[in-house]
Amino acid sequence: MATGDSSVGDIPGSPSALPSFATRRCALTLLHSLSHRSLPLAFAAFATATLLTLAADEAYAPEADDQALSCLPEETFAEVPRDPAQAILVKYLSRRFLIAADATERMVGAAYSAAREVGLDPLVVLAVISVESRFNPIAESVMGAKGLMQIIPKYHPAKVLAVGGEAAVWDPESNIHMGARILQEYVYRTGTLEAGLQFYNGAFADGRAQYAQRVMTERERLLDVVQNRGALASVALRGG
Repeated sequence: MATGDSSVGDIPGSPSALPSFATRRCALTLLHSLSHRSLPLAFAAFATATLLTLAADEAYAPEADDQALSCLPEETFAEVPRDPAQAILVKYLSRRFLIAADATERMVGAAYSAAREVGLDPLVVLAVISVESRFNPIAESVMGAKGLMQIIPKYHPAKVLAVGGEAAVWDPESNIHMGARILQEYVYRTGTLEAGLQFYNGAFADGRAQYAQRVMTERERLLDVVQNRGALASVALRGG
């Protein structure tokens, strides 16, 4: 590949046969920036740095101060570590309800995201899904309740419209976000989580709060899974 004025041609003895300073610095910068990461990533960094150096034997680019800086990996290059609790729940729920791991991961992630948005405990949101639909996104009751959180569209027209119409109720992530918002409003309206859960189920008059107890029992089960398996993982990592 010719650079600059192609009519001049290559100059004998020019530095085109040697890696440029910027290329060497770029390679070293990339290697240094990734060397503290995991072993596979460090190996990939070493291979990339080697290729950058060897490539300079075939193509010489004019040096520039910002050439090496352009090789600095952006922050988005690093993988965002997943919450260990979510990873544990994904594995547990996938096995318990016989759901594909990828689908379970999306549902758990949506539950955590929706809970953060409205200020709820994500384990409560997951517990509601477990009790209402057993994580079946196409569940439908005789009353017309649909999806993971068993939403009845005719009772929430504004929220259904906000997510794109009634068809969106069948989308797992939209259903979870809508259900979490509905539950949060009921908790705010009634003053307590227990009363809000009863209202969500249409059983506000039940003095024994049976539905809320079912949800909170499920929430405790999920919490036990996270705590116990998290503790076992910590012991394994310490070699104990």
